[in-house]
Amino acid sequence: MTVTDRTVTAAIAGDEPAFAALAERHRRELHVHCYRMLASFDEAEDAVQETFLKAWRGLSGFDGGSQFRAWLYRIATNVCLDMLRHSSRRTAASSHAEVPWLQPYPDVLLDLAAPGDEQPEAVAISRETISLAFLAALQILPPRQRAALIARDVLGWPASETAAALGTSVAAANSALQRARTTMQSHLPDTRAEWSAREPSAQERELVEQFIAAHERFDAEAALAIAARDIRVTMPPLPYCYQGIEELRPLMATAAAMGQWRLVPVVANRLPATASYLRRPGDTKFRAFKFDVMRIEAGMIAEITTFSADLFPAFGLQLTMASGGSVSLQAGEESGAPRGGARQPRGDAPGAPPGLLRPRLGTL
Repeated sequence: MTVTDRTVTAAIAGDEPAFAALAERHRRELHVHCYRMLASFDEAEDAVQETFLKAWRGLSGFDGGSQFRAWLYRIATNVCLDMLRHSSRRTAASSHAEVPWLQPYPDVLLDLAAPGDEQPEAVAISRETISLAFLAALQILPPRQRAALIARDVLGWPASETAAALGTSVAAANSALQRARTTMQSHLPDTRAEWSAREPSAQERELVEQFIAAHERFDAEAALAIAARDIRVTMPPLPYCYQGIEELRPLMATAAAMGQWRLVPVVANRLPATASYLRRPGDTKFRAFKFDVMRIEAGMIAEITTFSADLFPAFGLQLTMASGGSVSLQAGEESGAPRGGARQPRGDAPGAPPGLLRPRLGTL
């Protein structure tokens, strides 16, 4: 019997530390799975918490063996389906702006999501299936079709396991998969490079540095020179979509009038991005303001998706920066960023193993 098998056996017998250890091992990869289902970093955290609660309370229904990870995934999938069923949100998603619940995912956490011996999820995270374009297209699908597509085409589950997770027949699961594939093909860009999720190249990182330099010195012409003529800028959850360089010029002027900016390069959803700090007139500190996630094509910035500063801590970023460049972590409400209605951290629930539920994944 392996160490994992012994831990599973102990957990089934009611050993709280053993169960907490097993759950913790899979926390990040389950979070990525729930993020694909929900397209929201915060809602994925709630789903993982609920998954662990249901697993702990339903241990008597697990028959043991080496399938503990798959069992957790089935629970997580159904938790997400329940959340989607109760949210009743719909989108046509012709642009990211039409998915107002969309949030970025920090690459620093993607890199930690799959344990070394869990290669399937490591491969899945390196594919296109974590890109913003793919996630936005997923949101068009009805929940069960979405779950079937993720189970088969991302996680690589067989048809029988997918059907069991969805509580339906193999024929019904296969039908849902085929309908989902057809819809995704009609909504994803024809050019694969427009929705790929490979890691940024050295050339792209250099382009990001040029983007940072141009914005910090208020050089609008330099910023526009590295933008594609048909560049698109969206700002979920705000319903704005700016198309083309001429529509970008007023945004640059507005940003310059707001105050001084400092930008930090980051990576989100395997795409190059920047985290922006703003120091308004009369303030002594630069405060977390926004993320700009970029799609680069043919050496030019083809698209920018702008998000609020709510997830700075999840990216390992602090919320204020002193004028001299040093940073300090302040209460979230001191940030100059527009707030997106972030929920209060959830504490341990009654009956849960101590320490099983965490307030935020990004602080682990």
